[in-house]
Amino acid sequence: MKKQINTTGKTFEGSVVSDKMTNTIVVSLEYTKRHPLYKKIVRKHKNIYAENNLSAKIGDIVKVRETRPLSKLKRFTTLEIIKKSK
Repeated sequence: MKKQINTTGKTFEGSVVSDKMTNTIVVSLEYTKRHPLYKKIVRKHKNIYAENNLSAKIGDIVKVRETRPLSKLKRFTTLEIIKKSK
């Protein structure tokens, strides 16, 4: 019997900025946004907490996906490690 993989939820790519917590990583998502008045493109970032089921380390580029709430702050799970850090 084949295991079903849940494919609902948005996916994001970001870099791991912390792996100090047990089974949790902090992923920084960077994006660009145009300033509403001055029309300059501004780089912004957001930190999210994700389940570290693939043993990602600081500096890795990972793909994460939305999931049900796993704890007070965790709402994402790691799908794959795109690029390992040195």
